[in-house]
Amino acid sequence: MNFDLFSSVVNNNTVTTQIAAQGWHIAGFALQHDVQLKTLLSAIIKQAPFRQMKTPGGQVMSVKMTSCGEVGWISDHLGYRYQGHDPITDLPWPRMPTEFKSLASDAAAAVGFDNFDPDSCLINLYHIGTRLSLHQDNDEVDDTQPIVSVSLGLPATFLFGGSSRSGPQTRVALLHGDVVVWGGESRFAYHGVLPLQSGDHDLFSKYRVNLTFRKAC
Repeated sequence: MNFDLFSSVVNNNTVTTQIAAQGWHIAGFALQHDVQLKTLLSAIIKQAPFRQMKTPGGQVMSVKMTSCGEVGWISDHLGYRYQGHDPITDLPWPRMPTEFKSLASDAAAAVGFDNFDPDSCLINLYHIGTRLSLHQDNDEVDDTQPIVSVSLGLPATFLFGGSSRSGPQTRVALLHGDVVVWGGESRFAYHGVLPLQSGDHDLFSKYRVNLTFRKAC
């Protein structure tokens, strides 16, 4: 898969690069909100702490996760799914901050997905060596809406492929504040993250946090 023909566009001091038929990398889109995002994240994590989930087969995921919004994503012996309450606290997931929703909607609109109104945000915490294997986001009822992914903290290498797990992937270097948006014919593209390399970030120390916004219901 060769995306050399896809051009980059500079707009408002951000660089938007097309990485797939309907997939884009927007460099630095969330930078001006990073301190606010960290503050809001801290409040969410107090209500719904990070946890390591298990796959339906019983394997412990290396990435720690939590959620906010009307529904949250979970995985256990019953399978992958969204539900309206946190299985650890048995309380509703923390509400999605207005600032989160606005950021996701603005990023989607910047690449042509207008009126994106996410109802769930999956929050992933990566530590050194953590990776995310290739997978599709296909548990959402409304698959006409895009996925919006915001990177905070340490840099990571994002893998973006096609409709087959075994197909070629494009490697995208993600830095603090970068956003990736994909939908349409690329909505079910396989994607993942290579093992996180060591480093130290001013705001997020030795971690990477990923906010993934979806229209789940």
